[in-house]
Amino acid sequence: MKAVQRVLDSHAKLSLLTGPTPLEPLDRLSDCLGGPQLWVKRDDCTGLAFGGNKVRKLEYLLGDALARDADLLITNGALQSNHARLTAAAAVKAGMACDLLLAPCDAGRFAIERKSGNALLDRLLGANLHVKASDQNLGQGMRDIAAQRRREGFSPYIINAGGSSAIGSLGYVACALEIAAQAHTLGVHFDYVLHAAGSCGTQAGLVTGFQLLGLDTAVLGVAVSPDGEQTFRHERVAELRRELLALFDLSPCQKALSVLLTGDYSGPCYGEADAATFDAISLFAQTESIILDPVYSGKAAAAAIGLSRKGRFSSDANVLFLHTGGTPALFARYAAAGSNAGKCKGLAMKTRKDNAARP
Repeated sequence: MKAVQRVLDSHAKLSLLTGPTPLEPLDRLSDCLGGPQLWVKRDDCTGLAFGGNKVRKLEYLLGDALARDADLLITNGALQSNHARLTAAAAVKAGMACDLLLAPCDAGRFAIERKSGNALLDRLLGANLHVKASDQNLGQGMRDIAAQRRREGFSPYIINAGGSSAIGSLGYVACALEIAAQAHTLGVHFDYVLHAAGSCGTQAGLVTGFQLLGLDTAVLGVAVSPDGEQTFRHERVAELRRELLALFDLSPCQKALSVLLTGDYSGPCYGEADAATFDAISLFAQTESIILDPVYSGKAAAAAIGLSRKGRFSSDANVLFLHTGGTPALFARYAAAGSNAGKCKGLAMKTRKDNAARP
């Protein structure tokens, strides 16, 4: 662990994280489901403008940007992007300007979502917002903004969507060390870490971190968009892992933990939640007073609940749910979802009764 920490310490970093974040048992939820033992890593409590997993990535990305004398951050995401909101917040902390290129949702939700949730916070944090044109490539769009800002005298630093680069993923190598230290203190071994999977940097960092520590904890990513993108995600995790191992002067052929991904809980498309996601949001709230969002953490929670009910985990397994944040999007998405979001009253009691009726 000390050797891994020395390499992490050799990389420039801007301290943004309020941590270590809590790691807690979900006893009431586990009892409600009838097993396994579920735990939560509260990376919704990372601090910085409502928190979330992107804070860990941005610590290293901002460190790299400042080392390069950048004074402007540019990134992209959806209109309700957590990453965009936290990039804007990190820019404020670093005394930098920020441009966000955001892809709008469908016209029916745009009027609501542009005034609420993360989009509201982006404006409050002083970011310059650019709405992506329907035929615009996001990468080229960011490069165009950077070119314009250079003409204005800025020194821009472009951040990949989700902060998912090798530098950004160092934040989740560090998180793997943090989880290992907390597990040691608690006297528990985690068989699985389960989290929402989008741009793949979180999973790549965790897989690499546990590998470097010699731990056999399996990292299960829950896709937040449908199965057609699963091949891409496997390839992207593998690519980021190779780049991370190079930062640690290790060969990419070194044996890695399996990269586990499921697309069974992604809902109809990115940003759209189904009944299982809204049920999971309700059940977490009613058993543990933990608030999730319908874009990321709610889908991962649906997987944790669904796989537990299906017996995917042994009854004595310890399964760590990584809460990646995203709470601000809850308000915009619930307002846009309308009646679909209000069908979960009393779900915890119903679940207990269903479990009690099982043979």
